Amino acid sequence: MRQAMAEARLAASKGNVPVGSVVVREGRIVARGHNEVVSGHDPTAHAEIVALRRAGAALDTPALTGCTLYTTLEPCPMCAAALVWARVDRVVIGALFPRTGGVRSLARILDLMGPVIHRVEVVAEVLPQECLALLPPDYR
Repeated sequence: MRQAMAEARLAASKGNVPVGSVVVREGRIVARGHNEVVSGHDPTAHAEIVALRRAGAALDTPALTGCTLYTTLEPCPMCAAALVWARVDRVVIGALFPRTGGVRSLARILDLMGPVIHRVEVVAEVLPQECLALLPPDYR
C-alpha cells in the first residue's frame, strides 16, 4: 500500500486527484499507475485503469489472474468492473469512499459481476487514515 501511496503523491504533483495503484504478482510489483485524468486529458485514466493497462502490457496478457491490485482509494464503478474483466484475483483498498466507491460504498460492482465473470477477493481499509489524508480536504 505504501507503494500505491507514493503513486498517489506523484498524481498530485501533476495536478491530478491523488490516487495511486500497483499490481503485484508473485510478490513483486509488475505495474504502477496513478490518476492521470487531468494531466492526460483522459476521463478513463484512473489509477487502477492505468495500472491494469501497464500490467497487461508487462505480462503480455489481458488476463491478470494471480495478481493483486493495491489502490489507495476505493475503485469507482468503472474501475471495479475493469478488475473483474481483467480477472484480478484480489483488490486491496486503502480507504473506502462513499462518494464514488464501486466496491462497497456507492455500488457493489464486484458482487454483481463476480458470479457471472470472475470473483475478485476484497481486502478493505488498509491504512485508511493515511490514504484519505492524501486527498485534498475539499475532496474528502
